[in-house]
Amino acid sequence: MSEIIRFENVHYRYPENDRESLVGVDLSIQEGSFVAVLGHNGSGKSTLAKHMNAILVPTEGRVLVNGVDTAEEDKLLTVRQTVGMVFQNPDNQIVANVVEEDVAFAPENLGVPSEEIRHRVDEALKQVGMYELRQHAPHLLSGGQKQRVAIAGVIAMQPRIVVLDEPTAMLDPQGCKEVVSTVSRLCREQGMTVVLITHHMEECVGADRLIVMSEGRIVIDGTPASVFSQVELMQREGLDVPETTRLLYDLSKHGCALPLDRLDVESCADAVAQALAAQ
Repeated sequence: MSEIIRFENVHYRYPENDRESLVGVDLSIQEGSFVAVLGHNGSGKSTLAKHMNAILVPTEGRVLVNGVDTAEEDKLLTVRQTVGMVFQNPDNQIVANVVEEDVAFAPENLGVPSEEIRHRVDEALKQVGMYELRQHAPHLLSGGQKQRVAIAGVIAMQPRIVVLDEPTAMLDPQGCKEVVSTVSRLCREQGMTVVLITHHMEECVGADRLIVMSEGRIVIDGTPASVFSQVELMQREGLDVPETTRLLYDLSKHGCALPLDRLDVESCADAVAQALAAQ
């Protein structure tokens, strides 16, 4: 896979703060990958996300999106056509009274021809499982459904990258499941690059790569299995690990030699069964 986003020694300080929110971040994201960024409040993960489509630009260093420097003002439209953003509150992103009209809003503003808009809207709604509700009023939808409409609106712009900044923060468990399933499917089936910003560790399990941030720095970077295996480091960062990892870790502390990289229940149970059989 080719590189699609690069951070080079990126520092960022909000004007009202003395402390840097990003501190020398170096990061490369490959096209077509599903990357989750995990961290507690104030870790810098949302600031990182906002640099990916030039909502913010570095105070030092640079961010390249498909080779384009986000600090170049004349390239701003190019960057934002490449990177679509989905935010926390879906109500703040919905601008029309009918679902399909809302999804059509951004392509219309980009000057896309009417026939192409119709095609894009239908395809985007099908991809997020909302096509059957295309004539509905958005305010009558559930939180998860609204967020899927917001995602469809971004997809209709046909970006190469979708960045979701804590998109499940205001949703119930079912809504969270709907959104995470949707973005995972977009990556796996459509080849879209997905960056999911979250503070919920369970949303990271299905990602290709998990980045953990703390105090504006990347402190861990690897597969979800390898990152969650570092239980003590995660604890020091005030973050949890999946229940399967926690169980294996606790058993290991009591003398059982168990791998800590089994994230699903079935593989966890297999590991425990094998350890018992070997005793």
